[in-house]
Amino acid sequence: MLICGIKASHDGGVAVIEDGRLLFSVEIEKLKNGERYSALGDLGRVADILAAEGLSPADVDQFVVDGWYTTDAAGEPAVTVNADGRPVQLRVAPYFESPGDDGPLQRHTFSGHGFDSYASFTHVANHLLGAYCASPFAARGEDAFVLVWDGGVVPRLYRVEAATRDVTMISALMPVTGSSFADFCGEFEPYRRDTDGLSTDQQIRHHLSIAGKAMAYAAKGRVETGAFAVFDKLIAEFPDITAEKVGVIGAKVASNRDELMPGLSDADIIATYQAYLGRNLLDRLTSVVERRFPEGGRNLVLGGGCALNIKWNTAIRASGVFQEVFIPPFPNDAGAAIGTAACEMFRRGRTALEWDVYSGPRITTGTLPGGWQAQDCDERRLAALLHTEGEPVVVLSGRAELGPRALGNRSILAPATDARMKDRLNDIKNRAAYRPVAPICLEDRAPEVFTPGTPDPYMLFEHRMRPGWAERVPAIVHLDGTARLQTIPSNQVTATARILTAYAEISGVPVLCNTSANLEGRGFFPDVESAARWGGTRHIWSEGTLYTAPAAG
Repeated sequence: MLICGIKASHDGGVAVIEDGRLLFSVEIEKLKNGERYSALGDLGRVADILAAEGLSPADVDQFVVDGWYTTDAAGEPAVTVNADGRPVQLRVAPYFESPGDDGPLQRHTFSGHGFDSYASFTHVANHLLGAYCASPFAARGEDAFVLVWDGGVVPRLYRVEAATRDVTMISALMPVTGSSFADFCGEFEPYRRDTDGLSTDQQIRHHLSIAGKAMAYAAKGRVETGAFAVFDKLIAEFPDITAEKVGVIGAKVASNRDELMPGLSDADIIATYQAYLGRNLLDRLTSVVERRFPEGGRNLVLGGGCALNIKWNTAIRASGVFQEVFIPPFPNDAGAAIGTAACEMFRRGRTALEWDVYSGPRITTGTLPGGWQAQDCDERRLAALLHTEGEPVVVLSGRAELGPRALGNRSILAPATDARMKDRLNDIKNRAAYRPVAPICLEDRAPEVFTPGTPDPYMLFEHRMRPGWAERVPAIVHLDGTARLQTIPSNQVTATARILTAYAEISGVPVLCNTSANLEGRGFFPDVESAARWGGTRHIWSEGTLYTAPAAG
């Protein structure tokens, strides 16, 4: 059975599951150097994406569209898309379930727009089931808690029982929506911005970009736990903290900072608010779980955009409350097309999704600008080039990664042994100097370089450098001494695994810099041509071929 999931709003995408196996998931931003967070835009793209994979709409047994918060003229949940050259309202499920609904996985059905009959589940349900079905717990037939904290909802704790496929909401954990961190940080430099004159789309893009950047910027500041009481008092003024109210709280702190938080810099305030949210989340999660489920041996899955915050993830895992914690590489809306298809799959009797993180669009070559030279180059020769030249190289291989983080198939790889490489990579990508560059490390050697150095294939937890290694690989050390590590098994069947293994043998260092290969504000490079026209690196490697820019005249 073919199930096609569609995310029509921002972070639009199309995913297809066949008999419990993910065939592909294509995010719109990863096509033709699309803008970050691109919406589906035109319904015709669904057929185009299917055709690129050798399918047609007639092959699909069930279309499923993600739920959303926007509404049509009648006040019903709907997303505006284009069809046949004109805007139409695509009816969908709500953002989250309401009292009286048939549980978290209530199935809504609609018709029209060329889909005949299509299903829709709430947006929260797609995060809930997309994360659980992708987890090792589903594969092992085990129960799990699922914590969903996304932009428009407070953190909601669910319980999935594998044998019966019962999904129940346990509790809302605290009255703060997922967009709280971004909205708060938007009141402080360097994220405060006059949005007057910007289109709604531009405002959304600006807002969506803040959380990840602010998580990195917080490393410039210090956490002042004495200020937690100030946040307690401000939040207590509201029974429910919506994005708008959090903006008010941020504005209050910004305009009365000398009174409320004397002596704290913008970076200090951002770091403190991030730590405040993380502490409260963990305290309330721990309280609910231990009080209502005291038997121990618990599994936890994290879903929703807040699951990209490595500080919060690390604190939850380190708490010891849960036996095992899993986060997919696509916990945010980048995985919504997968999640909404997984809801339909789950309803039809399958709990576990078979998937591979490299299931995005295929790489192509395109037409290179004049003067570029191409030569055969295997992974070992590329590793030797990285070691001897010390130059960054764009690596484009196979299918793109799922989710927002480059994991080796759409990456810029570079030696980490020179501290200046971090500044160089940030410079060629036009990123702020405080932004970290991530390390990619062989999984079996990660514990000797990092602590804890446990397997982290999707860059979702925080690690620190072991003594002596910060001096050996300074380019990947963040301002606070941490690193957002990706581990990669040496036997993984990918080009980057072979490159890294060879580099470790040649240099004795099992670590390389890894940052995404893309134009500023755009999705990953879809082809070699795009990387060459960008021109940020002298070398591009793709599928056994090394492309080299013409010498500067």
